[in-house]
Amino acid sequence: MFDKLEDLILRYEEVMNQISEPGAADDTARFRKLMKEQSDLAPIVEAYRAYRKAKQDIADSLSILEEESDEEMRELAKEELNDARTEAEKLESELKILLLPKDPNDEKNVIVEIRAGAGGDEAALFAAEIYRMYVHYAESRHWKIETLEIEEIGIGGMKSVNFMVSGKGAYSILKYESGVHRVQRVPETESQGRIHTSTITVAVMPEAEEVDVQIDEKDIRIDVMRASGNGGQCVNTTDSAVRLTHYPTGIVIYSQTEKSQLQNKEKAFALLRAKLYDLELQKKQDAQSEARRSQIGTGDRSEKIRTYNFPQGRVTDHRINLTLYKLDKIMNGDIQEIIDACIAADQAMRLSKLNEE
Repeated sequence: MFDKLEDLILRYEEVMNQISEPGAADDTARFRKLMKEQSDLAPIVEAYRAYRKAKQDIADSLSILEEESDEEMRELAKEELNDARTEAEKLESELKILLLPKDPNDEKNVIVEIRAGAGGDEAALFAAEIYRMYVHYAESRHWKIETLEIEEIGIGGMKSVNFMVSGKGAYSILKYESGVHRVQRVPETESQGRIHTSTITVAVMPEAEEVDVQIDEKDIRIDVMRASGNGGQCVNTTDSAVRLTHYPTGIVIYSQTEKSQLQNKEKAFALLRAKLYDLELQKKQDAQSEARRSQIGTGDRSEKIRTYNFPQGRVTDHRINLTLYKLDKIMNGDIQEIIDACIAADQAMRLSKLNEE
């Protein structure tokens, strides 16, 4: 590990020299790539330099203890030795995590798809609430939310909704939300007060650029039509809605959230690219099923990951055996504690797997 860290320090210094060269910014693509590499390496280099300082402090304290006879100086050296050892252990753990292989999609924006599952209207109502939960969470991080596709029901629920979340590292955080979310509560329509169980599915897909996914025009049928449902003056009076049909996969995308046909078409293609890219990722992960099962963030989409129990005011994440009694706050977007616990558990699993190897 330490040989690799020494090499990374040399590479970091090389990158910094290249960035500071006269005219470095003239080649925009190269300069952007260098800045990205510098940004990725900086936390590792900073932690390793602090680790080396802690190790030097340990050596200096041990030297004082060997040579010094003054009891007061020896006690001071012992305190500094304990502090330096604690710091070195903490930094060594941090460095192991920083050196874990990164998911190449972690820095990407995401497209989130929420679908009502078992439970009829109650599932659709819960889908709408989970959608609002993510909107509040994204707003708390100053991320941008853009609705791509939505199918609503009359009582305020959603059969399905697709939306894009744009923000630094969005995929690295939200990928832990993929899976089946279960709700247990008494529906408003239940006259006898019985608790019902409903489910929704959440799929978190990295945004795909055109370079990530090549779509052959011959594989696509594009239909334009008048938008249906709620809308402004223009939405229902012009052929602004767009439907894409992708023949090889059977994926159908319908976009009508914008007044402009061009904007709806762009949104539809963005969603199609994400779905096709996600299919490729799923194939790769299926080929490495054991590794996939060992990682929390890329589990099976059919896996039940979380239960929201309204009568008891609790939320339980089944992957990490975490239960929190703050349902109201979580439904209002306060999900950071759950995500942090998932990240920590995922890192621990991967570190354990590396140690076994």
